[in-house]
Amino acid sequence: MIQYNGLTLAYIGDAIYEMRVREHLLDLKLVKVNDLHNNAIRYTSATQQALVARTLVDSTFTEEEVAVFKRGRNQNSSHKPKNADIQTYNIATGFEAVIGFLYLEKRHERLDELLKRTFEIIEEL
Repeated sequence: MIQYNGLTLAYIGDAIYEMRVREHLLDLKLVKVNDLHNNAIRYTSATQQALVARTLVDSTFTEEEVAVFKRGRNQNSSHKPKNADIQTYNIATGFEAVIGFLYLEKRHERLDELLKRTFEIIEEL
């Protein structure tokens, strides 16, 4: 595989994560667009992603995934986050980089496992 930089991995990871969150919400039988949108924010905010990432780094990520996470987290971006501080945003970017990495590596079983755990963490709050 091409060695993508952390922001590129996060770019694709963001799209994959957003789609999987939407699928998850539909599985929960949410059908009204406003309900879907309001619930999606709970899963996709930088604050929630950073919280999940901190938990997964300590308990679930493999060494390789931690390395990808750090590559995404430490990548310099000219983007200024609107709803989070820069540290939280960078941690969320690292999380998205791992999602993008697993997707591009076609490690769909592992991706499913991490997303299942991600949703459990968020829903426990």
